[in-house]
Amino acid sequence: MSDGPTRVRVAEIVVERAPGTLVALGLGSCVAIVLHDPVAGVGGMAHVLLPSAPPGRTVAAPGRYAQSAIPLLVEQVLAAGADRARLTARLVGGAAMFTNLSAPGIIHVGERNTLAAREALHGQNVRVTGEWIGGDFGRSISYDLGTGVVRVSSVRHGVREI
Repeated sequence: MSDGPTRVRVAEIVVERAPGTLVALGLGSCVAIVLHDPVAGVGGMAHVLLPSAPPGRTVAAPGRYAQSAIPLLVEQVLAAGADRARLTARLVGGAAMFTNLSAPGIIHVGERNTLAAREALHGQNVRVTGEWIGGDFGRSISYDLGTGVVRVSSVRHGVREI
């Protein structure tokens, strides 16, 4: 493990044991999904770009899509020693970054990402205990695997713990 935080880039899934910190920078319509088991000190993050793969396509990068990333993230966290009954999730991102460029009534990709993430977590029997999603602004996230604290920052809206 390195001395600094581990960066989770778009379409990546990272699972680690405490101590450590996972970060994702510049979330717009992307959604970061954080899983945490406080007893095992195991957690992970997926940084998803889209809700699901196009129909009929082979998924080459499962971390890119909420529907494929979340089952894989859960599987990897469990393999690292987490217990499904203790797992909790937090969601960050899912913004509508360019609302002025689309017609009224359109469901933006950020909202679709958030809905797909919630659905996939429900399908994995993982409860969501915190979120800062939506809006029209970007965010960055820092997840401390030891404490379970998820700190979210936005230039326009400050810092929040979820």
